[in-house]
Amino acid sequence: MARRRIVVDGETWEVYPSGRVTVYDKDEFGLVFQHGAGPERKRRFTRYAPVRSRSPDAAFAELSDHQLLDLFRASQPAWTSPESAYGAR
Repeated sequence: MARRRIVVDGETWEVYPSGRVTVYDKDEFGLVFQHGAGPERKRRFTRYAPVRSRSPDAAFAELSDHQLLDLFRASQPAWTSPESAYGAR
């Protein structure tokens, strides 16, 4: 799974596809933003729908850093996201 890094307000966040897609496969997929490791890590989630139908890996690779920053700003904390079982570890 491809991973990228972006800097948000001086913190480095790792970004990668969550592995969850909608039933329409190439329609929409989840992204995970993670900062830190272990019990102190912070995680945020968002969904991304590519304009053209393609694999999640290809669509993720084509996102610019600016687009990733916009997606980060629209993301939600792990404790509010069903993709993280509402923050369960």
